[in-house]
Amino acid sequence: MPRRGRVRFPAIFSFLVQVPATVVLARYGRDFGHAGHDLGGELGAPRPGWFLAVALALIGPIALLGARRFPGPVAAVCAAAAGALILLRPDIGLPYVALAFAIVLGIVRGARVWVYASVAVAWATTIALAGTLGVPLPPARIAITTVALAVLCAIGEWVRTRREQIRELRRRADARRQSAEQRERVRIARELHDVLAHSLSLINVQAGVGLHLIDSQPAKAAEALANIKLTSKTALDEVRTVLGILRSDTEAESGESAGGAVPLTPEPDLSRLPALIDSYSAQGLHVELIAQLQPVMDATTAATQLALFRICQESLTNVLRHSQTRSATVRLELDDGYAVLTVTDEGSTEPLDPAIVPGGGLLGMRERAELLGGSLRVERPSPGGFLVEARLPVRRMR
Repeated sequence: MPRRGRVRFPAIFSFLVQVPATVVLARYGRDFGHAGHDLGGELGAPRPGWFLAVALALIGPIALLGARRFPGPVAAVCAAAAGALILLRPDIGLPYVALAFAIVLGIVRGARVWVYASVAVAWATTIALAGTLGVPLPPARIAITTVALAVLCAIGEWVRTRREQIRELRRRADARRQSAEQRERVRIARELHDVLAHSLSLINVQAGVGLHLIDSQPAKAAEALANIKLTSKTALDEVRTVLGILRSDTEAESGESAGGAVPLTPEPDLSRLPALIDSYSAQGLHVELIAQLQPVMDATTAATQLALFRICQESLTNVLRHSQTRSATVRLELDDGYAVLTVTDEGSTEPLDPAIVPGGGLLGMRERAELLGGSLRVERPSPGGFLVEARLPVRRMR
């Protein structure tokens, strides 16, 4: 139902239910005096003044047109009109449908104080005036009407609570979706940082070598250019893989087909660790690999292997870029339910500032480790050296 139709439905429905019936009963029904005696003639004789009762029946449906903006005042008007109709023509036993809508809608829309106060005051005033003026209101009718008003208030409270619960569930779902999107953005940014930082560092070193040797040793310069070509190709493949994953996630959310655009290059794992070591050795950094490679691969998941690979890559990149040493050691082993990766370098002979200020690379490595339930330790075991130790829990694949 359109929004405008939902707003007008209570007014239209209450008009169709109570106004035509009130016209018939008010014009052709019996009249009662203050002592409860029948003052009308035979049933069916037209009654003068019946239009006042019809006017009171019309007040509620008309007032409901403003229930969306003024739910509290509308409830008060409907309650007053219903009480006046009871006092004027107690013989009309038709329920005042507009008041029922006003009570429920008023509570749902937050005008609870208005609804409770107006209904209680109007009903208490109606009972008091009926006793004073001698209008016949049997105890059974008072009890039934009171129970009906209480039930309507309870229905309003139930609908209001239900809407608040649905609103809260939607809010939590939106928060979870935004959190998941944020985590995905962080993951992709971390992957791109590791790929680009590693590759561009190697390209920078090789470009410097090529420029230095291009005149004296053309063969060495050509080898440096070949390494640049290989490194850039590998970097482009990995960047395409990361962006392909992002593209496939976006298309899946929008319901579109990936159309085979996602690259088939797998994410790095520990089987590519020796090739990674060789790529740094080609840049003049001597890296000693001491690894229980196959046992660690058998005992860890793909996510853990990717994290270990990226942490090793980032650590060696930092050695290549920031350390004055030309040697490093990479150790990979299993230790009491953990896969432990340690990357160390001796550093320079000159003492360095012992404070370690974490940059984007260190923060990214720490996040990788902690997301998998592990930890990352970074320290300087010697005045100029550096140590990075990642401990990730072993989770055997079934």
